[in-house]
Amino acid sequence: MTATWDPTASGVLRLPSGRLIRGRGLRHPLPEGTRPEFALYLLGKEPPAVAWESTWLRWPDFRLPADRTETAAALREALERSGTERVEVACGGGKGRTGTALACIAVLDGVPGAEAVSYVRKHYAPRAVETPWQRKFVKRFG
Repeated sequence: MTATWDPTASGVLRLPSGRLIRGRGLRHPLPEGTRPEFALYLLGKEPPAVAWESTWLRWPDFRLPADRTETAAALREALERSGTERVEVACGGGKGRTGTALACIAVLDGVPGAEAVSYVRKHYAPRAVETPWQRKFVKRFG
């Protein structure tokens, strides 16, 4: 059985392949209903423990990830796991770092790098990917 998110739920991004990944801001309460089975947390400091499997990437607010190789591996893992598990990607507010990560995952799923920010803004959040260097990071990701 394939685990999935409700595709109509707020914060759920449908990738071109049909896979679903939920993005959210950790400063907001956990949404009601189904919990993630795996989460990728993008924060400047280690997040609190959660009841599901998670990976933490050191990624300060408004910046880029500390380790690009580790980031690429974690984003590939999130995409792969989204085929059979409920995957969540989250930062503090759910827009800049989360939007950047979701746009990079969209690139891995086949969206051209030059179009990935627009894709995520249209299908996830209009203000996703907040800084010029985050947009450049997405464009060059792959």
